[in-house]
Amino acid sequence: MKKFMDTFDVSRETFELLKVYESSLAEWQKKFNLVSNSSLADGWVRHFVDSAQLFQYIPQDARVLLDFGSGAGFPAMVLAIMAKEKTPYLKFKLIESIGKKTLYLNEVAKLSGANVEIINDRIEKLPPQKADVITSRAMASLNELLNYTYRFVKPETVCIFPKGQKYKDELIEAEKNWRFDCEICDSKTSNEGKILIIRKLKRKGDK
Repeated sequence: MKKFMDTFDVSRETFELLKVYESSLAEWQKKFNLVSNSSLADGWVRHFVDSAQLFQYIPQDARVLLDFGSGAGFPAMVLAIMAKEKTPYLKFKLIESIGKKTLYLNEVAKLSGANVEIINDRIEKLPPQKADVITSRAMASLNELLNYTYRFVKPETVCIFPKGQKYKDELIEAEKNWRFDCEICDSKTSNEGKILIIRKLKRKGDK
């Protein structure tokens, strides 16, 4: 507990809310396939620590965060719980097309009191809107993600995408179609994984 609280500079209350979230995941996993069963053995690190490490990359003045393919809430629900004490004005919008997963996300939202909106829809059907931050974890290749992301970005938008060992290949593929600034950060939970911080996204050919 102390290590997590010190590493991510969160209160005991925030830590306890995340542990309630972890317990609920184990219970709901018995009914629904929310995450891979193999990941639950080390679920705290694989899901909660892995998500929490992204908080440091969210700008302090951000007001709206969109999360694509939210699944069981990683990373956005973890970040929203952390934001309760750090940046309570930040609104999280979790986009998930699978109904049973949105049922679970709404349950976690009630348990945690986080500033979240759960949207049960496909990304391409969302009405136009601009976000300050966009996150997505293990949903699609970088090129596909940027295609989803493009209509929601403004010049200041920050995209935070955790990626695995093939991140270099994904960057090379994405750069065929997109122009962007990319900061590559180390992951605390994977020696091979990286966190891509993408800014100034433009489609090649656009002015």
